[in-house]
Amino acid sequence: MPTWFCSRAWFSHVGLFDEGGQGVPEDLLFFYDHLRKGGGVVRVDQSLLLYRYHPRAATHSILETTIWSHRVRFLEEWALPRWATFTIWNAGRQGRRLYRSLTPGARAKVVAFCDVDENKIKKGFYCYEDSKERPKPRVPIVHFRDARPPFVICVKLDLTGGAFEDNLQSLNLREGRDFLHFS
Repeated sequence: MPTWFCSRAWFSHVGLFDEGGQGVPEDLLFFYDHLRKGGGVVRVDQSLLLYRYHPRAATHSILETTIWSHRVRFLEEWALPRWATFTIWNAGRQGRRLYRSLTPGARAKVVAFCDVDENKIKKGFYCYEDSKERPKPRVPIVHFRDARPPFVICVKLDLTGGAFEDNLQSLNLREGRDFLHFS
């Protein structure tokens, strides 16, 4: 589970937690404010802290849909304006969910889904059936080697025995510029 920390001075600069009550992901909202105010992130690939959840932790009162909505809105506000178009890496459930969750303007920037699943690729496209647009949007599904960056990646890490990570590394992309993880 990722965790982060900052100095007390920076905490005061960013502002207080949004203590809007039960069900508000105040740590996530604070993190987004940290980024909006120019804060950075340094990744450390080792355990620096060990903690545990308890059954009555406030974390459990926050709906997954609430967190998803905040994450999608922040993606649209902070990352997607830098890209004229992008590809969603995963034509499966999470990738399609992200596509459907985007605003129409952000959805219009999606040029393709990419995947490794031959069945999805053979289908050739994803049709957004619930769209009010006519004709309904049809987004191509291509093999990841045929896709073009930037990518919003909707694949969880460490679930494929390293196959996904190897595929991503084979493209020689830079995180933050050529792709973002959204999973």
